[in-house]
Amino acid sequence: MLRFVCGILVCASLVQAQVERVWVTSRRTDLSHVVVCWETAEPGESVVHYGLAKDCPREARGSGTTVRHAVEVPLPDSGPLFYRVQTGEHETEVVRLPDFSQDQLRLAVVGNWSSLRPLAALQKDAPHILLTGGDNVGRLWDGKQRGNATNIGPYQRLIDTYPELIPAVVLMPVLGNHDREILPRGKRYPPEPTYDPQAVAFRTFFELPGDEWKWSAALPQFGIRIIALDLNHTSDMGTTWQTCHPFAAGSEQFAWFDQETKAAREPFVIALQNEQNSGMRGKEKGAWGNMFGRCNAVITGFGYYGEHAELGGTTYLNTSLSGTGAQYKDPKALFVVGQHNYLLLTVPRAGAVMSVALKGLDGAVLHALRVPARSR
Repeated sequence: MLRFVCGILVCASLVQAQVERVWVTSRRTDLSHVVVCWETAEPGESVVHYGLAKDCPREARGSGTTVRHAVEVPLPDSGPLFYRVQTGEHETEVVRLPDFSQDQLRLAVVGNWSSLRPLAALQKDAPHILLTGGDNVGRLWDGKQRGNATNIGPYQRLIDTYPELIPAVVLMPVLGNHDREILPRGKRYPPEPTYDPQAVAFRTFFELPGDEWKWSAALPQFGIRIIALDLNHTSDMGTTWQTCHPFAAGSEQFAWFDQETKAAREPFVIALQNEQNSGMRGKEKGAWGNMFGRCNAVITGFGYYGEHAELGGTTYLNTSLSGTGAQYKDPKALFVVGQHNYLLLTVPRAGAVMSVALKGLDGAVLHALRVPARSR
């Protein structure tokens, strides 16, 4: 039985529903459209009913029949998007996405989502987009699944844990090392790879821009660009513990990020990653730090704590839903807290300052700061 609470709508439970889980992402670099995704127990057609009203007068269809459905629909120029999905005779209740034509854009960021903490406070913040700092799931292997890079089961369980939140927000995740751990890590380099650097399960499950393991997307109406990197356990590069794509000077990822940050003209550029901010700044003789310096903020889910650091006009943030672990403090840290936390970024339309709140899971603001726009 699947239950959705959709904004102000009161939604009834579905009885004997074939639809098992619903989530929303985007594969557009301008985030002008969203992809409504869902799974069904048996193959069937893919239909999304959507519109500006609860009766969802418009319809979009996928081709053929499948158990994994992904149908793209446009975000309205004004007002919220209402939608429901249908496969065969089975339909969900109506879901309401936040209104992207509002005066403010709200971005929530979680790290170490694999801890599966309650997110009632985050849901109350009603973010337009839910971003992550990697480690969305704990691992891909279990007692029955070992060495299987295609195992999407942990991602299915993640969606199932938040049946009210996930369908009502645009989810844009970033890779971490745990998102591709296909075998137990152990204490020394094993003969076969522990991780899947290509992140097949992650890229199969989510619909994201570009290569999906790295992506860039902008919301021109709010003057913000979000750049997602694949950086985690960088010290294990070239070993059987390698997790991420190459990042050295001359690599595809390095050249791509260099170009993205040079070409960005938005007042706000946010980079997301899963490596220690201070350590990553020094990589490639400081070249990564120079590229980070073109961003307003760099956010990671590397550590099990909350942190705010500043260097050269760039804000560095660490966030974790499991925030009571060891702290690897940034030398430039201005604030550190050992408490479960998430970030809420608020960007005003055509504004000069982005507000950032590091919040506890009860919704209390642990630390607040303001990040100024940059001239591009």
